[in-house]
Parts: sequence; C-alpha cells; structure tokens
Amino acid sequence: MHRLLRYTLDLFAAAPPVQPSQTLPDAVDAAMPPAFSHPQATRQARCEGMVVRYAFVRARRRTIGFQVGPQGLSVRAPLRTPLYVVDAALQEKAEWIVRKLHEVSKRQQAQAPLAISWSDGMELPYLGRTIMLRLDRRQPRSVGPVWDAAGETLWLPLGTDATPAQLQRAMQRWMQGQALALFGQRLAHFAPQLGVRWSNLLLSNARTRWGSAKADGTVRLHWRLLQFRPEVIDYVVVHELSHLRVMNHSPAFWDTVQSVLPDYAALRRELKQERLPAW
Repeated sequence: MHRLLRYTLDLFAAAPPVQPSQTLPDAVDAAMPPAFSHPQATRQARCEGMVVRYAFVRARRRTIGFQVGPQGLSVRAPLRTPLYVVDAALQEKAEWIVRKLHEVSKRQQAQAPLAISWSDGMELPYLGRTIMLRLDRRQPRSVGPVWDAAGETLWLPLGTDATPAQLQRAMQRWMQGQALALFGQRLAHFAPQLGVRWSNLLLSNARTRWGSAKADGTVRLHWRLLQFRPEVIDYVVVHELSHLRVMNHSPAFWDTVQSVLPDYAALRRELKQERLPAW
C-alpha cells in the first residue's frame, strides 16, 4: 500500500492534470463519438484526444493491467485502487493504448473477408486465378454449368433475372462437385507417399477449420479450398493425411508433412493470410 501511494504521489507531481475516465452510460460524449469501444465497456477515457470505451474489472492483483485485443481495451485494477489512480495510469499509457488499438484495427481489416456481389459478370478466385460467372438462359439446366477454360468463364444455366441467392447456390453446387473430384485425386496422389490409407472423403462447411481427419481414415476438406492455388490445397491435403500417422501437432507430425512438402511453412502462411470472399 505504501508503494502504491508513493507511486500515485510521484505520478501526480510529475504529470499535468489528467482527463478522468468516466462511467458509462452517463458519460457518453455526443460531440466526440468513441473511436474504440469494447462490447463490455463500463467506462471511458480520452486517450490522445480520442474517446476510448473500455471494459473495467477489479481483481485480486497488485498492479493495474492493460490488455488490447480484438474486442478493444480491457483494464484490470486491484480491488481497492482509487479510480483517480486508474485514470492517471490510463493517461500514462495513452500513447501505447492508442497505438495498439490502431494496430489491432488494421489487422482485423486486413483479415476481414471480402464482400461478394452476386451478379452476372462477377469474378471469383478459383485455383489461384480469377474466373468470371456468366448467366445464359438458353442453356438447359439439365446440362448444368459449362466451364470455358480458355476464357476462364463459367456459364450458369440461369437467366439474367436470377436472384443473388440462386446464383450463389448454383456456383456452390458446381464448386462442390469440382472439389470432390480434385480432392480425391490429391488424396490418392499423396497417401502412398506418406504410407497411409484414407477410407472416405467428405466435404466440410466448417467455419474455422479447412480440414480434419479421423483415425478410421475419414478425411474432411472444405470445398472453398478451391479458391486457393493448387499448392495451398496440397498442403491441406498433406496436413490431414499426416494426421493418419500422427494424431497431434508434435514435431513428429510436422516432420511427416515436411517429408513430402519441404516448403509447407510458406504454404501454411499463405493459407492463413489470404483474404477470401465471404459466402
């Protein structure tokens, strides 16, 4: 307690008066909307001229802690620390807080999925290149989509009055058919090299994983992998097949992956960093 009091007195003696943080919602500043706001914000402060709404929690700890994450700023303070001490600490860290909030915001924007406007003539990534979707009512639906490889155009048997939802469903069905064929070929290519056997291939629509493998030989691969270039798809295929030998991510697992894909690390980074349109 003596150290905390001495820190507080030294801080106020060396620094100009601080702009105190305030409790929400009474402290909403209509003239200056918040630049950053945590979804569980209970207090706000001005940092470097910007209003920052932050989540404030008291806990059994000795120091005031600051954490900047995808949701925003969180502040944790000792149970009996006066709010004016928290305010002073916020101002002392204001430059760091704002810099980190900007960094997180830029990273989230860079990783955010691209929006799709489903319409005739739109373009989508496909196996490392871009294909165009065109609509042709004259084409019988029983024939299905027609792939013009030379023109990198996919003709869908739909009229120009087709709704975005109809276009999306037609494109998804075509890509899933292509995915089954391609994934089966790549599994058959790499399984002998790894000395494993796969028994069943299923398409995945998971939100957070590109693939998975079970001990019984079932391999699931996300059909939207077709939006990556073939080398990245091969990495995911090898990754899941390697799990049929090593069911974890130990060094032995990565050695198995590297045995057939020496450049797997670069492909793994590409898989994580590539921005894809959101379906």
